Amino acid sequence: MNLTVEDMVDFARGAAFLGAGGGGDPYCGRLFAQQMMREYGVPKVVDADDVPDAAACFIVAMLGAPTVTIEKLMDGKDADLVIDTMEQVTGRKVEYILPAEVGGINSTLPIAIAARRGLPVIDADGMGRAFPEIHMVTYHVYGVPISPVVIANDHMESVVVRSASSKSAEDISRAVAMRMGLSVMISAYPMTGADVKRTAVRNTLSLAHGIGRAIAQGRHGDGPVDSLLDYLRTSAYYNKCAVIFDGKIVDLLRETTHGFSIGRVVLEALDGGGRRMDVRFQNEHLIARDETGLRAIVPDLICMVDRETAEPITTEGLKYGQRLKIIGVSAPPSLRTSEALACFGPQAFGLAETFEPIEKLLAL
Repeated sequence: MNLTVEDMVDFARGAAFLGAGGGGDPYCGRLFAQQMMREYGVPKVVDADDVPDAAACFIVAMLGAPTVTIEKLMDGKDADLVIDTMEQVTGRKVEYILPAEVGGINSTLPIAIAARRGLPVIDADGMGRAFPEIHMVTYHVYGVPISPVVIANDHMESVVVRSASSKSAEDISRAVAMRMGLSVMISAYPMTGADVKRTAVRNTLSLAHGIGRAIAQGRHGDGPVDSLLDYLRTSAYYNKCAVIFDGKIVDLLRETTHGFSIGRVVLEALDGGGRRMDVRFQNEHLIARDETGLRAIVPDLICMVDRETAEPITTEGLKYGQRLKIIGVSAPPSLRTSEALACFGPQAFGLAETFEPIEKLLAL
C-alpha cells in the first residue's frame, strides 16, 4: 500500500467509518498526519507478512474521551515520549509502528508518528474497528501481555504502568488519563513481528483507504451509500452489511463520565411511519434496537453516516435533527470467537443481550 498526502482525505474518512462512532475525531488526526508527512516524508505501509519475526513493533494511540480529544491539538512530542520511554523500559529499539485500532484518529496517528520517526507502519491493527478500552484488542485476546503501558500528556508528564492483568492495566491507565486531562498518548503491548502475524487483524489500513475512496467515488456516481456497501461486500471480513435504519435524530443524550463518552441516540424514520431506532454507545456504538427487537450488536459494527454524502458521523458529532443512515457491518472472525467475546462482547459492556451475527439478525 502506497499512501500519499492527498490519500489521507479518503483514508481518514474510511477510518472514521470503521471507528463505529468512536476512535476520535478523524479530521484533526488527518491534518496532523498530513503535516507530519509533508515535514518528514511519507512512511512505508507494509504487510504483516513482510515484518521479520524478531522485529520490535510498538503501538502508539490516544486514550481518552472523544469529546475531549477534539479540543486538544497535537504536536507529536508526547507520542515521541511514550515511544522513547517504551524503548528504555523494554531495552528494544522500535522498528515498526503498529496501530492499536483502525478507527478514527488512532489510525491516522500511527501514520503521523511513523513519518515523524522515519519508520514503517504495519497494515494491521488490534480491533478491525474501534473499542473504548485498551485491553479490548486481539493482541490481548490471543496472548500478548499488555505491560508495560506508557502514558504521557501534552505537558510531557509520563507514567509507566505494570500489571499482569490487562483489565487492571486499563483501569489504572484510565484513572491516570483522567488525572492528566483525559486525552493522552499511550504505548502498550510491545511485541515482535511474529506476535503481530499471530494476533493482529490484517490489512485494515488498506481497507480504510478503500472505504473512503468508495464513498468519494459514489458521490460522483450511483450514490455514496450504495458505493460504500458495494465495496464492503468485496472485502474479506466486512462483507455482511446493510442499511438498518434511515431517519433523523429526535433524541440525544451524551455525557463525558468515568473517562468515556457515554449515551444514547434515538432516530425516527423519515417515511412518517413513526418507527424508531435506539442506539447506545460508550465512545463506540454498542447496540441498535427498533420496534422489532435487536438489529445489530457489538462486536459487529454499527456505523452512522450522513444519508446524502455517506460521511461518517462520530458520537461526538451527533446533533439533534441530523438525517442519517445506520449501517450494520460484520466484524472480522477473530473478533467473534468465544475468547474475543469474553473480552469485548455485549456482556463486557453490561448489556443483557447475547451476541448474534448481523447476517443472522438481518437474514443476509
